[in-house]
Amino acid sequence: MHIGTVVMGASDVARAAAFWKAALGYVEREPATEDWVVLVPAEGPGVGLSLGRSDSPVQEIPRVHLDLYTEEQDAEVARLLALGAAEADWELYPEDPDFVVLADPEGNRFCVIDTTHG
Repeated sequence: MHIGTVVMGASDVARAAAFWKAALGYVEREPATEDWVVLVPAEGPGVGLSLGRSDSPVQEIPRVHLDLYTEEQDAEVARLLALGAAEADWELYPEDPDFVVLADPEGNRFCVIDTTHG
């Protein structure tokens, strides 16, 4: 058994899909509907990201979120902000964090992890 996709809610599936396709270099597994899309890596294997229409409010401290790993944290954070992400107000940072908390255009929080930290 393995994880096939992580599922996130979105009030605007098309907007969320556009952000995550640009952020991750993913493509649609099959054509999207206004309520659902599955995104997968453009090349090779990897965990998919499914986006389903949801009117539930975004959780301030989500129970599940994405961790994006990079050796170039500052550059990736800047790129994601330019794509439409926002800096999340996060009061739970440790003293010397290896992560930055951002929110996608839907408000879903995710972390950009510096894999070179410590």
